[in-house]
Amino acid sequence: MRSYRSLFRTAEFTPFLLSFAAFAAAQTIGGLALATLVFRATGSPFLSAVSMFGPQLAQLLGGAFLLSGADRLPPRAVLSALSLSFAAATTVLALPGLPVWAVFGVVLLQGLVASLGGGVRGGLLNEILTKDGYVLGRSVFNMLWGLTQMAGFATGGALLALLSPRTCLLLAAALYALAALVTHLGLTARPPRSVGRPSLAATWRANALLWSSRHRRLTYLGLWVPNGLIVGSDSLYVSYAPEAAGMLYAFGALGMFAGDLAVGRLVPHALRRRLATPLRLLLAVPYLFFVLRPGVTLSAVAVTVASAGFAASLVLQERLMSLTPEDLAGQALGLHTTGMAALQGIGALLAGALAQLTSPATAMTLMAAASVTVTLTLAALGRYEKRQSAVPGTRPSFLSEPAARDK
Repeated sequence: MRSYRSLFRTAEFTPFLLSFAAFAAAQTIGGLALATLVFRATGSPFLSAVSMFGPQLAQLLGGAFLLSGADRLPPRAVLSALSLSFAAATTVLALPGLPVWAVFGVVLLQGLVASLGGGVRGGLLNEILTKDGYVLGRSVFNMLWGLTQMAGFATGGALLALLSPRTCLLLAAALYALAALVTHLGLTARPPRSVGRPSLAATWRANALLWSSRHRRLTYLGLWVPNGLIVGSDSLYVSYAPEAAGMLYAFGALGMFAGDLAVGRLVPHALRRRLATPLRLLLAVPYLFFVLRPGVTLSAVAVTVASAGFAASLVLQERLMSLTPEDLAGQALGLHTTGMAALQGIGALLAGALAQLTSPATAMTLMAAASVTVTLTLAALGRYEKRQSAVPGTRPSFLSEPAARDK
């Protein structure tokens, strides 16, 4: 599958994308509105960042307890229920007079529920598309996410200039409900991909199996840590430039769209597999210039260029799928999205704390420097693992494990 035309002729691919677009638009508009509401109420960069990215940190708990459901529950039902639960939670966040501690309680619940979403969507995309169409389809999925973020943050910024944050939260709740409706009407009811009931034991067994391969461990860390540190920088846009935060998020989404388009459609496979480290460095290096406290225009340029580096996730996801048994594809992708979301939440906490102690610009620079350091370290470890694997008599540590099953 080499063209977008053949991709969109695939049954269910279009409604799959439309339901996700509505969900993603709700996330962007609702997240910006909630961060603005909390910042206006508290004046705290830390609390503002946590309110926007806290659900992602909470996904770590959900991933530890619920992730086996990604392969053991019917995907359409899970995605519909996920959208409806987010609609209800966002409506609660819009209630007048809701104390800050209650806001973070709802944010925690959202993260727990969301922990299933990434694995279910990733596994379902694997079923909808053929194997040779996965990277192209995933690039379209990521580009849609970038476009929706760009439109959502731009729209959210405009709406916040006209409406109250609580009204914007209610609009986000309506979009979540629309996502549930499109999912239910547009997707086929499929059985679970794996037998057995979701359970804590099944989740932990499969996670342990996935983590047991050194090559997969390095791939997961490459997907999670550099990305999470830079999202920590992203979480400070509201406190760095309160009146232009929506624009910065929109330009970041534009850069992400351009990167996914280039890597997913234009870069040949032989070259793409070598781009993981350069793209992760691109993701971080432009943020080093925030030490100079650039104005909004130069900040938007830096954010756009850096965000093209998010396309590293396409390269690393393709590598992850080549290292994973087929009946664990959903949980493998779920572990990726859960870990990535958790590291993004941790990045937001760390960046918010640094900004509280120093300044948003200083914190963004420090987070970028940490991301560069981690990327270079992982690249060195990857080269070492390749040399070890090439030694005669060395047993490969991947693709040889039996599939985990619930007895």
